[in-house]
Amino acid sequence: MATGLILIVEDNPRNLKLIRDVLQFRGYTTLEAETAEAGVTLAQDRQPALILMDVQLPGMDGCTAMQLLKADASTQHIPIVAMTALAMKGDRERLLEQGFDGYMSKPIAIKEIPQLVARYIPTSD
Repeated sequence: MATGLILIVEDNPRNLKLIRDVLQFRGYTTLEAETAEAGVTLAQDRQPALILMDVQLPGMDGCTAMQLLKADASTQHIPIVAMTALAMKGDRERLLEQGFDGYMSKPIAIKEIPQLVARYIPTSD
């Protein structure tokens, strides 16, 4: 069974529910935030093993939140995966160059979620 706390920062309720349901079915514990500001606070307070961060959020965007977390000594070790509908040529590379540890394009493919998470959180099964 999988272990690990995963923070999902996503403002679209459908996407949030899909990701949460897939991860919880696989045995992960999830935290959810609908804004980047709330995500930064949760990451600092709860120290998740992984953060799945929507790039396009209302208010502070996911790139700014990622930069804040990477600049904070208490959270800089946490891998952050960008989730975005930006899937044009070069978008993946641009986001990785900005500091994201991984990239997942939307619409999200259900089967890709556990594979992506397994790269960052070892499973015991």
